[in-house]
Amino acid sequence: MAARIKKGDKVIVIAGASKGSQGEVLRVLPKEDRAVVQGVAMAKRHTKPTGVGQPGGIVEREAAVHLSNLALIDPSTNKATRVGFKLLDDGRKVRVARKSGALIDG
Repeated sequence: MAARIKKGDKVIVIAGASKGSQGEVLRVLPKEDRAVVQGVAMAKRHTKPTGVGQPGGIVEREAAVHLSNLALIDPSTNKATRVGFKLLDDGRKVRVARKSGALIDG
C-alpha cells in the first residue's frame, strides 16, 4: 500500500500532547505506523559518556508519533488535509490533497 505520509512532508499534529504543532517528517517507521517529526513530541534521554568525544548528560530529541495523529498540510491552503491518490495520464500514481485537489507529489 502506498504511503500517505513520507519523509520531508510538512505535517500538523491533530491529536495528543503535541496537538497543533507543525513540523517536517524526519523519518517514517512503517512497521510501527509511526513517524518522527521535527520539533514535535520532544523527549529527554539520559545518556552515559561514550568513548572520547561524547559527553554524558540529558539530551532532548524527538520521539515517534503515531501516523493516525498526523495530518498532511495542504500545499495550497496551508491547512490540514486528508490524502488521496490519483493516476496521471503518464501512468504515475501521485498523492492528492483531498480539500483542494492539489498535487502533493509534483
